Amino acid sequence: MSTTRKKVHHILTISTKGKRGFPLMVNLFIIGLIALNSLAIILHSVPEIRAHPMLAQLFIDFEVFSVIAFTIEYCLRVWASVESPEYSDPFWGRIKYMFSAWALIDLLAVLPFYLTLFTPDFALIRMLRILRVVRLFRHTKYSRALKMIQTAVRYTKEELIISYAFLLLAMLIASSIIYYIEHPAQPEAFSSIPAAMWWGVVTMTTLGYGDVYPITALGKFFGSFIAILGVALFSLPTGILASGFIEQINETKRNEKTAKVAKCPHCGKDLHT
Repeated sequence: MSTTRKKVHHILTISTKGKRGFPLMVNLFIIGLIALNSLAIILHSVPEIRAHPMLAQLFIDFEVFSVIAFTIEYCLRVWASVESPEYSDPFWGRIKYMFSAWALIDLLAVLPFYLTLFTPDFALIRMLRILRVVRLFRHTKYSRALKMIQTAVRYTKEELIISYAFLLLAMLIASSIIYYIEHPAQPEAFSSIPAAMWWGVVTMTTLGYGDVYPITALGKFFGSFIAILGVALFSLPTGILASGFIEQINETKRNEKTAKVAKCPHCGKDLHT
C-alpha cells in the first residue's frame, strides 16, 4: 500500500519537470482538462451558445466528466499527502493538508457542482468554478514563482501591514475632511463620512469613476492633493513587495549556485567535507 501511495504522490506532485511516461501523461491530462474548463467557462457565458440544445448538453456532459476527474484527483491527493514530511501523520497530516491553500482551491473547484444538486444554482456558486483556472498554476512552472511571491509576502508582512494601515488611516482622514468641505454644497453626494469613503477610495486609487466628485474650489484643491498623495502612498506596498520578491529570487539563485558547487563535476554526486 505504501509503495502504491508513493507512486500516486510522485505522479501528482506539482511540477512536470523531470517526469516521463505515465506520470507526465497524467499531469498533461490534468493541465489540458483545466485549460478546457477555462475555455468552457468563457464560452458558456455566451447566450447564443447556452441556448443551443446540443452545445448545452455537451457542456453538461463535460462538466460531469471534469468534476469526476477532479474529485478523484482531490481524493488521491488527500490519500497520498502523508508521503510529504509535513503531512506525515496518518490522520492529522491529511486534515492539515485538506486545510492547505491548494487543497482548499481543489475542493472549492468541484464543490459548486455538488452544491447545485441540493441547492438552487446561485451565481455565487457558479462563480466558484473559476477557481479551476487557478489550479493551472500548480501544474506549471509558475508554481515556483507563486511560492516565491508567497515567501516574499511572509517575509515583508510587517512592513505591508504597516503600509496598508497607513493607507487606511489616510483614506479615513481624507474622507472626513472632504465630507466637511463638500457636505454643505452636496448633501446628497456627501451625506456622511462613510458615504464619502467611496470618494476617498476612488480618488486615492486614481480610478476616478466620476460618480461622486467635489464641486467647491477648496474641495477640488483638496481632491487634487489626495489624488497625487494616493499615487505615492500606494507605491509603498508595491515597492516593499517587489523588494521582497527580488530578495527571494537572489536567495534562490544563491542556493542553486551553492548546490551546483557542492556536486562533483564528473559524476554529479554530492561532495562531502
